[in-house]
Amino acid sequence: MEHLFIKNRKIFTAARHAFPYTIPIFAGFWFLGMTYGIYMNVSGFSFVYPMLMSLTIFGGSLEFVAVEMLLSAFAPLQTLVMALVIQARHLFYGIAMLDRFKGMGWKKFYLIFGMCDESFSINYSVKIPENVDKGWFMFFVTLLNQIYWVAGATAGGILGSLISFNIEGLDFVMTAMFVVIFLEQWLKDKKHYTALVGLGASAACLFLFGADTFMLPTMICILCLLTVFRRPIEWAGGIE
Repeated sequence: MEHLFIKNRKIFTAARHAFPYTIPIFAGFWFLGMTYGIYMNVSGFSFVYPMLMSLTIFGGSLEFVAVEMLLSAFAPLQTLVMALVIQARHLFYGIAMLDRFKGMGWKKFYLIFGMCDESFSINYSVKIPENVDKGWFMFFVTLLNQIYWVAGATAGGILGSLISFNIEGLDFVMTAMFVVIFLEQWLKDKKHYTALVGLGASAACLFLFGADTFMLPTMICILCLLTVFRRPIEWAGGIE
């Protein structure tokens, strides 16, 4: 009984510490998820589709594109390639989280499945207190973010037929949220070598490849630069 109490207390403590970090995600996911649900509704799908797709795919960009795939001719190979291209950045997220997921047991499988951009940003950058179980903390960050997205998408699918105003531009909520996360990380770090690498690589790839295709080259460029210059940056105190 005492062991069960200690375990439950550890889980509750992790959930309590994880929740505040997900509040900004809730704001973004709720509005963008509703936008997705409404989009599915006006495209002719019932609320069951956005609910199940957000629950199983859990990839915002891919879910929006999947609407057109469902309305197009059956092309499994093209769908597979498109999904890999759109979600390719998660390969780099996974590489970055290899050490952090060690020893997580069964939680590791859900953390891998549910690792969206926002969950990665929090779990990778946040300093988890010593008295908080890291595995349960990352688990609840991931779980809460998925709950927000599924709830928003389902609500949008249900309410879509009742909403008649123009929803164009709501996706900027996510852009604003990432700007806030970046600024918070910038203010927290004493030195900004990694942030400058990211900004420089993004600007260069945007100029070279254009807005539609710069994301994957940017990720590859950042990964290569941080791998090559990891030691000098660590010695300078730029990676904690």
